[in-house]
Amino acid sequence: MDFLAFLGARALAVLRGWGHAALFFVDLLGALLPSLRRFGLVVAQIHAIGNRSLVIILASGMAVGFVLALQLYNTLITFGAAESLGLVVNLSLVRELGPVVTALLFAGRAGTSLTAEIGLMKAGEQLSALELMAIEPRQRVLAPRFWAGVISMPLLAILFSAIGILGAWVVAVGLIGIDAGNFWAIQQSGVDVWRDVGNGVVKSAVFGVICTAVALYQGYETEATPEGVAYATTRTVVISSLGVLAMDFILTALMFTTGR
Repeated sequence: MDFLAFLGARALAVLRGWGHAALFFVDLLGALLPSLRRFGLVVAQIHAIGNRSLVIILASGMAVGFVLALQLYNTLITFGAAESLGLVVNLSLVRELGPVVTALLFAGRAGTSLTAEIGLMKAGEQLSALELMAIEPRQRVLAPRFWAGVISMPLLAILFSAIGILGAWVVAVGLIGIDAGNFWAIQQSGVDVWRDVGNGVVKSAVFGVICTAVALYQGYETEATPEGVAYATTRTVVISSLGVLAMDFILTALMFTTGR
């Protein structure tokens, strides 16, 4: 009976947490449109979140492109399809690796930064001070950061895929010796802008919503202690990563299971 009581208490705690997070997200959505009246705050956050993540995104994209070209070439040449290397690299990046890896890197870099920033503002009672001045913290602090995360994620994913394709071209043409014209021509004929690239952009936008919302919620609801902020940043990475991977499966099943 004690074990059943423990399971019941844990289940109620989990449901209570999910409900609280859902209400937080609804309140955040209600603050999005009013926050656009101060669009300069959104621009500043795009710079803080997106521009400062460029180095790790571009470096990771180039490395992934290098490795992807080598690995796929060793597989494709076994079946006599080495000329399809450019197409396979492109589809792998724009459909899956670009949005997913970018989201995981975003959660580790920008997500933890957002959580720590909001958590320290709460610990320093800056959010309470805003409320005392009749300023809604969700509208003034959270909403611009949410806009910035949702806008930055697709742009970062596009840059990741572009630099990855460029890195694959360097390896395929410069090291392996594949014809450069064939590398690009097969991509032009085999990649559909709306189905492949467009769906990848949609994926990255959804991942941006997940990562940014989780980071803001963890920071806003953290305990106002150094240990609480540290624990919140860890939860941000774990929950965001699991959410991205789960949603990636769902979106892939919805987008790419039907034929062309």
